[in-house]
Amino acid sequence: MNNAILIAYQTIVRKEFVRFARIWIQTILPSVITIFLYITIFGNFIGDRIGNVDSFHYIDYIIPGLIIMPIISNSYMNVVGSFYSSRFQKSHEELFVSPVPNWIILLGYVTGGVMRAFVVGFAVYIVTTLFTSIPIANVGLVILLTFLTAFLFSIAGFINAVYAKSFDDINIVTTFVLTPLTYLGGTFYSIASLPQVWQDISVFNPIVYIISSYRLAFLGVEETSLVLSLSVIISLIIILFITALMLLSRGTGIKN
Repeated sequence: MNNAILIAYQTIVRKEFVRFARIWIQTILPSVITIFLYITIFGNFIGDRIGNVDSFHYIDYIIPGLIIMPIISNSYMNVVGSFYSSRFQKSHEELFVSPVPNWIILLGYVTGGVMRAFVVGFAVYIVTTLFTSIPIANVGLVILLTFLTAFLFSIAGFINAVYAKSFDDINIVTTFVLTPLTYLGGTFYSIASLPQVWQDISVFNPIVYIISSYRLAFLGVEETSLVLSLSVIISLIIILFITALMLLSRGTGIKN
C-alpha cells in the first residue's frame, strides 16, 4: 500500500471514528442502557425462574448473546448510516472522483463500523461485569469473532446503503431482517432445546453460528462446531465483500 492510498484510508477511518465518537450519547450510550435493561429483566427477574441452562446460570448463559447483539447492530448501523448520509448530501461524489481505489473506500467505511463495534462491545462487557463475574474462556477467540462479526455486518450495512433510496429503507432491513435473525439466533435459549423442525430452520440463520461460537469463546461450551461457524462467517464476508466491490465498480447507487 503506497503512501497516498494509506493516507486516503486513514482519512476515511478518522472521519468515521470522529463521527460516531462525537455523538457518543446517540451511538454508544443506548446500547449500554439496553444491555442493562436486558440483564436486569431477563437475567435477574426471569433468570431466577428459568434456572440453569447447560449447567450455567441463565444470566451467564445469555451474556455472550447480549454482547454480540449490539456489536452486530452498531457495526451495521454505523456504515449504513454514514454512507447513505454521504449519498444523501452528495458528499460522496468528491470521494469517488478522487484517485482512491474502491477497495480502500470500502475498507475505510468498514473499519469505521468495526471500530464502533469494538467500543460498544467493550462498554457493554463492562456493564455485564456489574451483574456477573464469568471468566472469558478464550480472549483471543473473543477478539477474533468480534472482528469477523463486525466486519461482516459492516459490509452488509454498506450494501444496504448503496441500494437505499430513503432513510426508511435503512430501517426496513434492520427491523424486518436483522432484528428477527438476531432474536432467533439463540441469544436467550439453546438451539438444542428447540423442536427438531426449528433446529433445522435455524441452520440457515448465520447469526446462530456467530452466537454459538461467541458462547464457546466466553463459556467454553460448544453448541455448534467452531470450524463450521468460522467457515460460515468467513464465507459470508468474502461473498459480501466481492458483492460490495462489484456494486462500487458499477456505480450502483452512486451514479444515479
